[in-house]
Amino acid sequence: MANPLWVFGYGSLLWDPGFPVVERRIARLSGWHRSFCMASIHHRGTEKDPGLVLALDAAEGAFCDGLALRAMPGSEEETLAYLRERELISSAYLETRQQVDFRGGGAHSDVLTYVINRDHWQYRGDLTLAEQAQIIAGAVGGRGPNDAYLYNTTAHLAELGIGDADLEALTAHVREINAT
Repeated sequence: MANPLWVFGYGSLLWDPGFPVVERRIARLSGWHRSFCMASIHHRGTEKDPGLVLALDAAEGAFCDGLALRAMPGSEEETLAYLRERELISSAYLETRQQVDFRGGGAHSDVLTYVINRDHWQYRGDLTLAEQAQIIAGAVGGRGPNDAYLYNTTAHLAELGIGDADLEALTAHVREINAT
């Protein structure tokens, strides 16, 4: 029998994992923060008009609260293949294994986690919140409008009780842009 496959979700995996999940646990990943720091040329933008998607960006003393998702036993290989096709579409993410701490106690040290490759041309850690909002407000890619991705992620984090103040501020800014 294969070892359980745990995946750390911090963006669209929260609300659209795309694989059979048998257990969800709120978890914290230390040393990383959630950031709209990756240009999206496939899912939420195009090569001509890139959008932005979330990535985990390394930062001293930072943390990211999200969900540890355990794939259904027996689906590990299929799930891994699916996630690699989805998340490694342009090589801007790096596939890593990280330790997460579960809310309420306990930890798991072998959690599949996709993080940004700062050396990749799609890395956009240089953008201000206002610049991020302008891009997100107008971009559309193969999986839909960029703003819908932001809104869904922000709403699901709030539902889980792990709201993200930066995403909430960005959501308000994008809604303001789109209202004009």
